[in-house]
Formats: sequence, structure tokens, C-alpha cells
Amino acid sequence: MKLPWLKSALENNDGPFLTVYLDTTRTDPTAASEVESRWEQFRGQAAKAGAPENILAEVEESLLRQPSIGGRHGRAVLANADRILLDRVLPVPPQQELIDWGERPVVLPLLQLTPHAVSQLLIEVDRAGADLHLRAPEDPDLTKNVHGRGEDTSIDGGHDELHKSRATGADSGRGWRTDNFEARVEDSWERNAEAVAEQVNKLVRERKPHVVFLTGDVRAEALLKAELHKDVLDRLKELSGGTRGLSLERASFREELAQAVRDHVDATQQEYAEKFRETQGRDTGSVAGSFHVAEVLRRGQVDELLFNPGREPENIEELLHQAILTDAGVYALDDEAFSLPDGVAALLRWDDETTPSNTLSSMSGDPARRDAVDPERDEVSPRVAEEQKLLS
Repeated sequence: MKLPWLKSALENNDGPFLTVYLDTTRTDPTAASEVESRWEQFRGQAAKAGAPENILAEVEESLLRQPSIGGRHGRAVLANADRILLDRVLPVPPQQELIDWGERPVVLPLLQLTPHAVSQLLIEVDRAGADLHLRAPEDPDLTKNVHGRGEDTSIDGGHDELHKSRATGADSGRGWRTDNFEARVEDSWERNAEAVAEQVNKLVRERKPHVVFLTGDVRAEALLKAELHKDVLDRLKELSGGTRGLSLERASFREELAQAVRDHVDATQQEYAEKFRETQGRDTGSVAGSFHVAEVLRRGQVDELLFNPGREPENIEELLHQAILTDAGVYALDDEAFSLPDGVAALLRWDDETTPSNTLSSMSGDPARRDAVDPERDEVSPRVAEEQKLLS
């Protein structure tokens, strides 16, 4: 996952830096007061460490402001002595709360949540038009979208022959007037779908949401899909049970939408795991282990840095900073999807004869690393065999 917004916060800014990660979930008045209490403790720690009062006051004003997101969420703030460099709403609480005043911003808690950073476009369509709901993980409303499609938007095609005739009795026989009227109705539906598709195609091209959900009238869905570009269709998932203007008011639909997002996260995890597994099998395109990853980062070869949350090497902050500053993507891969050697690996932009070898049998002289790369092997590694021999 590419993170240009994080690079701009890390480069060309002088330290020291203030880092704050806080669970800001407010489900009731008690939870709200607990957020304030934890922040007061954090603020006192940072002040003792030397953080300026003016920047602490600015961070406090932002942190204690209620965001539009509901449910469980968190906040991440990076600042230096002059200004706030990064202020993000997190889609879920951070795995650990943290405040730090030091020479380098702490980015691991933020990047541990990359799987949950799913931007999404929900389209509720009927035969007159559609409602568009664009959501991003750091700002669920996207109201600051400069392209004008950030907040919830309604699109009406403007063609109002929407209902076919239902003649009965003596007038029930079909004639040229009925056929002509129904043809105009079909034409209205198609033109309305074209108007919606034009806006959706533009929005996806500009904002590039990870996934597009489509729900509503079945006939209108089919007409719309016929007009959507390939880059939209590649992201498209259809959801049942939605109605334009009403879907998000239904708890059952909201749960179906949440499950669809979870399914997308799981599928993305498997895609990264399979890509790493496939490149390892070809002995090209990836390396694993902290030593080799540090080397290819230094050479600017990394396209995507992968790490297992909870199993990160000691130098993970250094690796993450180097990845961001060299325009590499970063993704937190659950170790149930794939257990990485040393908890870290890299997918490469390019490699050559000097790139560290990354075959399953030659990751290094450490057999434990071989086991980590291919955890399904049945044989016992030489190291384990030697330990068993000593114990027997």
C-alpha cells in the first residue's frame, strides 16, 4: 500500500518529534471522559520530556474534537516543535497507545493498521439515478474532497420516463403507442445509467477507492455495469438488499457492508501472501529477513515492504522509515496468512545478480529462517535435529 501522505510528514522536517497514538472510541459519556483522562496523562509525560506547550495544546484541541466516525476508532498525530505534520483518524484503535517525544516519529503503530485502511465507494442505484457514498479510513465522510464528490452525492439522470404502462381490460392489447412509450422508458433508464456511470468512472479514476460496492434496483444495476470502465469493474462487488436512500438506515445492510469490507481485507491478505510465495518459488522478485530487507532498501529496490505485526525485528522503525522515504509501499501481513522470516520481507521493483538470494533453501545459513519461509515442510531442520540429539 503506497503512503505518499506519510512521506510528506517524514521528509524535510526538523525534529524532535511528538508522536501520539490514542484509542478515541466514545461509545458513551464515560468513555469520552476516559479519553480525556488518558490524554492528560500522556500530555504530562510529553511535557516532562520537553515537548513545547504550544504544540501540546494544538494536538489536544484536535484529539479531543469528536470526529464523525462512530464505533471503535483511534487517532494518530505526528508533530514537531513548529506544527502538526500528520493528523489521522484510524479505522480501528491502535494496537498499543503511545506518546513519544524523540528524534524520529514512531510509525509502527500506524502501519500495523494498513489492512484496515480500505477506501470504499458505495453506489445505491435505481432507474432514476444513484446515491454515491465515498468513504476513506482516515476520514469517513471525505467532506474535504477537492474534486467535489467527497460528501454523499445524488445523481439524477434527468430522464423521467421511468415506469412502463400497465394497461388493463379493453386497453390491455399492446399497440404502437404502448410499444413506443415503453421504448422511451427503456431509453430513459439507459440514459440515466449513462449519467451515473460518467460520474462513477470519473470518481474512481480520481480517487482510486480500493473497492466499489453496488446495490439497489437489479435492472438499474445491470444497465450501470454495462457503462462502467474496466478499472471500476475490477473493484466492483455487488451487495443484495440495498435501496437507494435507505440502505444505510438498515442494520442488516450495514452488517452486510461491514462483512464485505472484512472479506476484502482477507482477500488482500491472501493476495500479498500468494505473491510473496510465488516470487520465493521463482527465486526472483522478493527477499526476506531483516538483513536482506535492509540491503535492498538501501539500494532502492523495494516496491512493497511486508511485515508481521507482533513479530517485527528490532530495527523495524528504521526499515519502515526507509521504505516510506524511497516511495515503497508498506503492508502488515497477518502471520496466519504467511509467517515471514524475522517477521519482515520485501517485494522488489527489480533485481539483478547482486540481489541477495531468496530461494527457500538459501535465505541464509540459518535453518530456522528456512523453516519460517516454508512453514509447511515436514522435515526437521538441522538445527532442531541437533538440539534433539543433545537432549536424547
